[in-house]
Amino acid sequence: MNPSLVNEPPDPNAQFRRSIYLILIIVTAGVCAGRILGTQLVYEPALHRPADRPDLPGRAWPRDPPRAMPTFSSNDRARWATIRALVDEGTYVVGRRDPKDITEKNKYGDTGIVFEDGWGTVDKVLHPQRQEFYSSKPPLLPTLLAGEYWLLQKLFGWTLTTHPWEVVRTVLFTINWMPLLVYLYLLSRLVDRLALSDWSRVFAMAAACFGTFLTTFITTLNNHDVAAFGVLFALYPCLPLWNDNRRELWRFVLAGLFAAWAACNELPAAAFAAGLFVALFLVAPLRTLIGFTLGALPPIVLFFITNYVAVGSLTPVQADFGSEWYAYEGSHWLNIQRNPRGIDAAADSLPVYLFHLLLGHHGFFALTPVFLLSIVGMARTWRGPDRFARALAWLTALVSLVVPAFYLWKTNNYGGWTSGPRWFFWLIPLWLLTLGPGVDLLSRWSWGRALALTLLGLSALHAAYPAWNPWRHPSLFNLLEYLQLIQY
Repeated sequence: MNPSLVNEPPDPNAQFRRSIYLILIIVTAGVCAGRILGTQLVYEPALHRPADRPDLPGRAWPRDPPRAMPTFSSNDRARWATIRALVDEGTYVVGRRDPKDITEKNKYGDTGIVFEDGWGTVDKVLHPQRQEFYSSKPPLLPTLLAGEYWLLQKLFGWTLTTHPWEVVRTVLFTINWMPLLVYLYLLSRLVDRLALSDWSRVFAMAAACFGTFLTTFITTLNNHDVAAFGVLFALYPCLPLWNDNRRELWRFVLAGLFAAWAACNELPAAAFAAGLFVALFLVAPLRTLIGFTLGALPPIVLFFITNYVAVGSLTPVQADFGSEWYAYEGSHWLNIQRNPRGIDAAADSLPVYLFHLLLGHHGFFALTPVFLLSIVGMARTWRGPDRFARALAWLTALVSLVVPAFYLWKTNNYGGWTSGPRWFFWLIPLWLLTLGPGVDLLSRWSWGRALALTLLGLSALHAAYPAWNPWRHPSLFNLLEYLQLIQY
């Protein structure tokens, strides 16, 4: 039965199938809520060396117990530092360098939030003239979350210095957990329309709940989950535009709003926003020009305004990676140039880099092999009768080609310490929505179902591997290091 057909008979299994979706979503909600409530940086002995053995690799094991913190890495702490600076100090400045503050222990005279115990981060840049430190992350998301932090501070007296656990967990529930539930619910509605069999529909939802890195990163403040949610929220109102000939202007406005929001949090997602605009323009040119543009303007304008207010430039400092903003004395990145070591110093050739991005130690398909079935799903729907599925397959294929090309052109960096290919996380909803038709094909045979379940199980394994901290190396990376097949 084709889900795009009009006047099709009632589906007798629909209610039971939705009950299964609800069970999967509730279990995922409980697991993710428990992990957020247990958020804490754990010091792993395997990653450290004795404090008196500087000749060994790894960080020195602390002589005194470190400060307990609900943040994990340089990446999320850079964002939290901006939030704290905005509300507590009324500035985007997270630190300063002053020669008058130079001491034996402080060789550069650095002071401020990011130099306090528990707040250290390498994701900071130094303004060459003002000698002020800023987070290297785009300021739009931290600026918006600073509003929530300000409200928590006014209502309960919580600050990030006196009540970091309460503030961090509340914000994570707001920006990660609640959108995740909406994302899974809307995804279930779309999956129900796009897949053909009950088995493939439930399979796709199980993959969404347990087989991707979006739930892995639910415990940390990051832009990748936020962008992925934005992609799905942009697509959801679009299905009736193709399949049901609905033309309400608000659908175009929402599509533009969330597509632009995704792009503001993941710059390569601009390819998705542009692709969606073109696809909608072919359906309804005038409404797309008006509605999509009206929706896209607010996040885009705010992105540039916050960036200009923060660092005095319309372009994000990330676009100037390698400039004097990054290459200051004491900088992590300058130290990497002088002493290339670790994953941040990776200098793989383009073919090797592409291999590891797709099939190697940070491979999108190696760590989420269930998405190999999405390739089959796209091939089955490129010329199918469902107009939305057809447009989605082409859009997914095109933007999925653009993203690796972008990173091959810009960098050979793997994203630092990260348990998955975080450059590609925002593509996850697209690959989940194209998964069903591929599973439909395999589900016809018992061996096909066994293969699909094996791929799903491996995806869940890789997603669950870094349960204590998402900012750790992938399971395959650790395996290849153990086998001495890679060395960074």
